[in-house]
Amino acid sequence: MNHTEKVVIITGAAGVLCSALSRYLLKEGYKVVLLGRTLKKLQDLKEKLDQEGLEQTLAIGCDVMQKEDLNKAYAQIMEKWGRIDILVNGAGGNHPKGTSSLEQMTSHEETEGSFFTLEMDAFKSVNELNFIGTLLPTQVFGQAMLENGGSVVNISSMAAFQPLTKVAAYSAAKAAIDNFTRWLSVHLAPRGIRVNALAPGFFLTEQNRFLLMSEDGKGLTPRGQKIINNTPMHRFGEAKELGSALRFLIHEDSSFVTGIVLPVDGGFAAFSGV
Repeated sequence: MNHTEKVVIITGAAGVLCSALSRYLLKEGYKVVLLGRTLKKLQDLKEKLDQEGLEQTLAIGCDVMQKEDLNKAYAQIMEKWGRIDILVNGAGGNHPKGTSSLEQMTSHEETEGSFFTLEMDAFKSVNELNFIGTLLPTQVFGQAMLENGGSVVNISSMAAFQPLTKVAAYSAAKAAIDNFTRWLSVHLAPRGIRVNALAPGFFLTEQNRFLLMSEDGKGLTPRGQKIINNTPMHRFGEAKELGSALRFLIHEDSSFVTGIVLPVDGGFAAFSGV
């Protein structure tokens, strides 16, 4: 089938990286469902895309952790286009209270800001958003692929490859996504449904800018500098650079590729720091 007839769902579509992926796939000719929790943000994105001549979109407000919402979205998509071929699970994120302020605990007397003071509600919410927010959409939308096959692409992270200091909850959640990707790829292979993941390196987004850039936006924070020092290409990624990697994973030319986690990271995962 020509990919211009294929329907792609992107969850978390209003985010910096996923909006760039949406634009990339639209330019490639795919039809794209913009899915996210805040309908207004999706409508604003749709309007921008329409102005660029990228009009094959459908914006649906949907909480990826609510199966009832997902079922309603499924019905809307099938009514408009009658098929679902590709699912990109981009919804996710972190929570400040699931993050430690200390990189290492150097004193047994000072527990504030360490693992021991992480708030469990925040830890749970990060895991639910990233992992359950990937599992449930796949369970609902994947049913449309059972007869004719399809492709699922989950969004992993460098934090899954090697746990990053401070972001305990996020690292654990993304590691779960990697494991789930491999498990599901085996489970669904006989049905012709491929399941892979993209693992972005460090990209500047609204969510992490405060961690990586100084307040004036002209320099790096110590953490940002540490990341650049450990990225062999010595820069942050640009959102558009994920597009070609995604295209590879969903294209028919990669029909024998399933169960992989593909880093797009400027060499970060390959570098030992020495």
